[in-house]
Amino acid sequence: MQSVDAVRADFPFLNQIMNGHPLIYLDNAATTQKPRPVLRALRQYYTQENVNVHRGGYARAAATTAEYEEVRTRVAHLINAPSAREVVFTKGTTEALNWAAFGGAVSLKPGDEILVTVMEHHSNLVPWQVLAARSGAVLRFVEVTADGILDWADFQRKLSARTRVVAVSATSNVLGTVNPVTAIARIAHKAGALVVVDAAQAVGHMPVDVQKWGADLVAFSGHKMLGPTGIGVLWGQRAVLERMHPLEYGGEMISAVTRDETTFKEVPWCFEGGTQNIAGVIGLGKAIQYLERQGIGAIQAREQQLAARLATGLRALPQVTVYGPVSGKQRNGVVAFNVGSLHAHDVATALDAQGTAVRAGHHCAQVLMKHLGVSGTVRASVAFYNTTAEVDALVAQVERTEAFFKKYGMG
Repeated sequence: MQSVDAVRADFPFLNQIMNGHPLIYLDNAATTQKPRPVLRALRQYYTQENVNVHRGGYARAAATTAEYEEVRTRVAHLINAPSAREVVFTKGTTEALNWAAFGGAVSLKPGDEILVTVMEHHSNLVPWQVLAARSGAVLRFVEVTADGILDWADFQRKLSARTRVVAVSATSNVLGTVNPVTAIARIAHKAGALVVVDAAQAVGHMPVDVQKWGADLVAFSGHKMLGPTGIGVLWGQRAVLERMHPLEYGGEMISAVTRDETTFKEVPWCFEGGTQNIAGVIGLGKAIQYLERQGIGAIQAREQQLAARLATGLRALPQVTVYGPVSGKQRNGVVAFNVGSLHAHDVATALDAQGTAVRAGHHCAQVLMKHLGVSGTVRASVAFYNTTAEVDALVAQVERTEAFFKKYGMG
C-alpha cells in the first residue's frame, strides 16, 4: 500500500474545512470517498463515452459496451467468482437483497423458517420480514453475545430442517463484528437452507472469496468501496440465478417479443432491464482497480489497526461505552459508542462543531438497538485513508465533549 499521505492526495474531499476545523471524515460505513481515478472516469464517460450499451452498432457504442462488460469481469475477479456471468449489476445492496428475497431463489410455504441475526441492517431484515408475512413463513432471530459476537450455540439451536433461508451480514454495520460466513454456509446447507450474505461492509475492506464462503447469493454496494452511488452487485451461484425470475420487465433484458409471449436474455442480462447506471459501472471498475493496487489485505489490516486504536482509546474514557468485539481481529473498521447518558445526536453535534464527521442514530438496525437497550449510538467508521492522528483526535474530542456536558450537569 502507498503511504497514507500519498493515498490522501487522491481524495480531494478530505482536503476541506468543516466548522472552522480541518475535516476529519469518519463516516465511511455510510459511504466512502472517491479517489481521483474514479472521478476522472465519471467525467470521461459523460464527456467522451456517453452512449448506451448493448444497443448501438457503431464503434463508440461497441467500445463503451466492452468497457462496461469488462467491469463484470473485474468484479468476478475481486470476489473470486467462478464466472462473470454470475455478476448482476443493481442499484446497490438494498436492491440486490430485495432481488434475493423476491426473485424466486427460494419457495416458501406456511411453517417454513427464515433465520436472520439481530445485528442485521434493515435491508437484510425487512425484505425477509415481508416475504415471511406473504408466505406464512416464520422469521427467527439469532442472538449475539454480550461482546457483540454471533451466538453460535443459538444459531445451531435455531437452525433446523424447517429453515429455508439463512440471511446474515458478513460484517455488522454497527458492532463491526466479522461473522464466520464459511462456517454458517456449511451447516446451513446441510440443513437445506439458502444462504444470503449482506457484504456491504465487507467487499473492498477485506478479502472476499465467494467460493470459499460457499453462500448462494451475495450483495454489496459500489459507494461503500470507493465507487459511485447508485451501483451495486448481486452475485449468485449460477444454478440459483437460473431459477430466479426478473422483477423488472422491458428494455434491454428482452430476447424476443411476439403478441403472445416474451423470452428473456440469459443470466445475468435478463435481470438488467432498461438503461443501466453505465457511468456507475465504469466508476466501480476504476474503484476496484484502485483497491487492488493498494492491496485488499493491506487495507483490511490498516482499517482493523485504526479501529482497534480508536476502540481502545474510547474504552479508556470513564463514561464511554463501546459496543462490539474487544478483539481487533473480530471487527472491521466500525466503532459504535455512547457517552454516559448523553443522546448520540448531541455527541455527534458536538463532534461536528470540532470538525469531525460521524454518524448518530439507529443506523438502520433498530432490532439491534433494542437488543443493546439504547435508542441509538454514535458510530465512527474508518477507511484506509484515515490517519492515527485523526483517530486520536476523535478520542480527545469525545473526552472534551464529555467534560463540557458534565460541567453543565449533563451526561
